[in-house]
Amino acid sequence: MVANILVSFFGIIIFLFLFWKRLKEDYVAEIIFKVASYVLIGISISYFLSLKFFPIWFLWSAFVGAILGLVLGIITLRVRFYEALEALVISSLPWIALMFLGNSVVHSSLSSFLAFGATLIIIFISYWFGDHYKNFTWYKSGKIGFAGLATLAVIFFVRSSVAIFGRGVLSFVNQKPEAIISSVLAFTCCLLIYNLGKDQT
Repeated sequence: MVANILVSFFGIIIFLFLFWKRLKEDYVAEIIFKVASYVLIGISISYFLSLKFFPIWFLWSAFVGAILGLVLGIITLRVRFYEALEALVISSLPWIALMFLGNSVVHSSLSSFLAFGATLIIIFISYWFGDHYKNFTWYKSGKIGFAGLATLAVIFFVRSSVAIFGRGVLSFVNQKPEAIISSVLAFTCCLLIYNLGKDQT
């Protein structure tokens, strides 16, 4: 219990710092941390509701809560969607990695340790996307948001693949629903990238 609290605490601190760092050039700190607080509140409420009513869906519930909190921040504080979404995705990954690492240590869980390793790889991929997406000739617009959407697409693709071919290493619901939901979201992210990459100038 104490270990989980400590991991969550440090994860949130890292999340807040990275979220602020990615948005500080365009928004004042007050707006950034208000959006971040909406996200954290959304995650907390949805997570605890899921533990009470549908525990196997806790990860998806936290994801939905984070998106709802982000949308609330976008609507009330006029933050740009793709910019805020990218900041949310990139900033959440170290927190998720810490959660997997903590669970692997506390429960001696090999699957959690593998998930921790996979998350580290995805973190590397996300930063590679962020550094190189403007060099992609097919991404004509060069608009921000590519790294966040592409990282989400990779995450959902991995989850879907593991659900289909594996034994639930990264899946927290039944394999068939997991595969369907993750595949649909991965495809949706790809469509959003295609639409965002159109040169509309």
